[in-house]
Amino acid sequence: MSDVEWVDEEAGPVVRPYALTGGRTTTSTSSTAFDLLSMVVANGSVISASSHLGSEHRRLLGMMRRTRPIVELASEAGLPIGVIKVLLGDLLDQGLILVRSPLPANTSPAEGLLREVISGLRAL
Repeated sequence: MSDVEWVDEEAGPVVRPYALTGGRTTTSTSSTAFDLLSMVVANGSVISASSHLGSEHRRLLGMMRRTRPIVELASEAGLPIGVIKVLLGDLLDQGLILVRSPLPANTSPAEGLLREVISGLRAL
């Protein structure tokens, strides 16, 4: 039997989001690097015995074996994005993950490229 108390199959574990973060809404300044579309991945570092990581931290590390956007992690974990950011901030502070900011939105394509596309479509 699991060590998590369940209300029923659909309700899930009885743990409030603020309990997962110890009531914190932010971590150190490194957590400000997170955007909803920031890409995160576990870097494969060994978790030190002195780290104070909870089960949710470890679960997130397991979910980040490949690079994924933060918003996708939140969806899959079933946790609010604020909670995910705090937990990821903890992991970043301990050097267990890598974060890449989203690429800036491109400006509109060059006019020459658009003219070539239009010419190509007309040729069809």
